[in-house]
Amino acid sequence: MKLSYGFGLEGEKLMGKMQVNAVFGLLFGCCVFYKIQASASDAIFYEPFDDPFDGRWVVSENDDYKGVWKHSKSEGHDDYGLLVSEKARKYAIIKELNENLNIKSQKVILQYDVRLQNELECGGAYLKFLRQQSTGWKPQEFDNNSPYSIMFGPDKCSNTNKVHFIFKHKNPKSGEYVEHHLKDPPSVPSDKFSHVYTAVLQPDNILRILIDGKEEKKTYFLSEKDFDPPLIPTKMIPDPDDKKPEDCDERAKIPDPEAVKPGDWDEDAPAEIEDDEAVKPEGWLDDEPEEIEDPEASKPEDWDEMEDGEWEAPKVANPKCAEAPGCGKWRRPMKSNPACKGKWHAPLIENPNYNGIWKPQQIQNPHYFEVAEPNFEPISAVGIEIWTMQDGILFDNILITCDENVADLYRETTWKPKFEVEKAKHKAEKAVAASSDFFTRIRKGLFGLLYKIADIPFLNAYKSKIIEVLKRGEEQPNITVGILFSIFFIVLTIVVTTLSGGKEKPPANVTQGKMGMAAAQTSNNQRSTKEKESETKKATATAAAPPRRKSTRRDA
Repeated sequence: MKLSYGFGLEGEKLMGKMQVNAVFGLLFGCCVFYKIQASASDAIFYEPFDDPFDGRWVVSENDDYKGVWKHSKSEGHDDYGLLVSEKARKYAIIKELNENLNIKSQKVILQYDVRLQNELECGGAYLKFLRQQSTGWKPQEFDNNSPYSIMFGPDKCSNTNKVHFIFKHKNPKSGEYVEHHLKDPPSVPSDKFSHVYTAVLQPDNILRILIDGKEEKKTYFLSEKDFDPPLIPTKMIPDPDDKKPEDCDERAKIPDPEAVKPGDWDEDAPAEIEDDEAVKPEGWLDDEPEEIEDPEASKPEDWDEMEDGEWEAPKVANPKCAEAPGCGKWRRPMKSNPACKGKWHAPLIENPNYNGIWKPQQIQNPHYFEVAEPNFEPISAVGIEIWTMQDGILFDNILITCDENVADLYRETTWKPKFEVEKAKHKAEKAVAASSDFFTRIRKGLFGLLYKIADIPFLNAYKSKIIEVLKRGEEQPNITVGILFSIFFIVLTIVVTTLSGGKEKPPANVTQGKMGMAAAQTSNNQRSTKEKESETKKATATAAAPPRRKSTRRDA
């Protein structure tokens, strides 16, 4: 038997499609869930911060790190993360891996997402992937000096705006660890959205930096142009023991020792002199000062000459000077002095003793080495050690894996849904703000127009009341419509009255607004009805009464 839903043929088709979509949706959800569960086993390390971090992550007990970490929801989501809760603090927290991770000679993906909920003006939001610490070291001692293999993530302050990638590499010749900084790293996104940062270390010595899944930087670990300093040192270096000879003259040109200053060269002549050819303009007012006392100024009533001193009127520009070429004592303008040549210097000639710019000789670099790939130290822990002026930094979904597909899946299922929600919310807020700005401009323009209408001469009797109503409307936007109606009603009444030749008295209280005017109008209508009834009765009585006789006057 065919089951009917009571929606007709089209309705039944629609319900059938909805059932099919629901089944496919359920199957898709199951597949995604299965993939996430399967990929969890492929993740070497994954921290979603779904549960409180206490007991799993260790907060540094170093006195320099006073910042308080919190397990908190991301704004607008039910998803939790690790929150930087205070401004202008140093923070340090660490999570040790179950076992050391060898990141040499294989693909390794380091990924996490971070949300700068209050943006980032000055501070860091990067991770440190620590190498094996010295014997006896405790996680509670984690600080800026704790050795790491890789530091990766956003950093922004003043002229610094970059997504760091720094790795420490041990020089096999010197035994020293050297920091190698990625040159020209990507910039930090300047918004409050969640962003996911990915570093892909490939076995072919390629490094790729992705932001939100988009590749922003691709570089080569062994390139001398991509890291500072380069991983492989230069073969030759300047000899540190080489010294410049005392008789080495590096001047290409020298003053001519045989040159003599000319006899007419006056080093003391002024740079400018009066223009003797200048003539005082006709109409110049010699006896008029450029400024006069303000004739409209008056001494304040509360001026106390004992305390404030003798009152003097402020100065204003002399209006007579504006109509004349100038006022006051006329002086000739200055002009450049043709006799001024400045200080004399002997001309330069080629230096016969010039030996060129001295440089120390090059020698073999004792610390030079060659490697086929970076010798990364194994990772033993993941740490966050930052100083920041902003709070609201939320870390989430820290992932270490050797499978790039796993990183892609986590990015699509954990970060992207949050990002899409945040982006849509931001777009809606911008639309609301733009709409609000539009109506604010319209409202401002209307009130400006109404103020101009209030200045029309035939409205002088009503101007003070209209201004009062307009001010109320500006202070209380919710009554703007009523205000506009009231003003319109007043102006319309006056115009009609003027055109009909009558005179209209100013309303007793314009500020009562639309409701008050409507109530007054209703009352007037009621009174008019009663008056009409009374007049009708009088007219009826008059019509029913007998006509009066005309009195006549007889002549005596």
